[in-house]
Amino acid sequence: MRFKKTVAIIAISAAPLAYGQGAKDWEGEAELGVLMTSGNTEETNVNARLGLVHEVVSWRNIAEFSSNSSKSEDQTTAEKYRGSLETNYKFDENQYLFLRGAYEKNRFSGYEFESTVTTGYGNRVWQRGKRSFLDLSAGVGYRYNKLEALDSDGEDVESEAISRLAAQFNFALSDNALFSQKLSTEIGLDENNVISRSETALKASVVGNLSMKLAYRVDHVSDAPAGSVATDTETSISLLYGF
Repeated sequence: MRFKKTVAIIAISAAPLAYGQGAKDWEGEAELGVLMTSGNTEETNVNARLGLVHEVVSWRNIAEFSSNSSKSEDQTTAEKYRGSLETNYKFDENQYLFLRGAYEKNRFSGYEFESTVTTGYGNRVWQRGKRSFLDLSAGVGYRYNKLEALDSDGEDVESEAISRLAAQFNFALSDNALFSQKLSTEIGLDENNVISRSETALKASVVGNLSMKLAYRVDHVSDAPAGSVATDTETSISLLYGF
């Protein structure tokens, strides 16, 4: 697609590139991105995100909320809202128990909403310094999804026990650059519907607390609702502000 003019690309985020700051219990991440184009195609994309982490000796609490909308030629082409809350009880330096809840509303996914609650065990299997680490976790829980239309069995609800596998890898490429990779898979134990997510990001400091972020996200549903695609992708480039 060819554009004659890019009107604005704006993004603001608040997040340190480090994972944990010793005596600093709280970290925040707020992100706003706007892309508007005119010419051959009129299009507007808006991305917003808020993330908070509170960490002390025995506990780590994580909250994340995000939205994504896109409009082309006065028609909405994407509209997503996500939220998750997670608490970790660290019973030694590397091992922890987690409890996690997540909610998502995606206008074009075939679901009115998707929600899960999971609990399980996690382990920081590798760490180098404060910014490079690998976390692996596994657990079980419950999925409750509301469909926009009745399925082949005449039902509009998907509810089943699930197992969850997840990983997060952060690697400091330099003092000013950080690579991160998040992966998760939730496997239905009754209907065998598998929902997988991947987020790959690169952050690099520009000046002071300003950084740039390039991110690519993939969501895949093995048994997607009728009329919706199985795989969703998002690509974003942003300016970050850390504190």
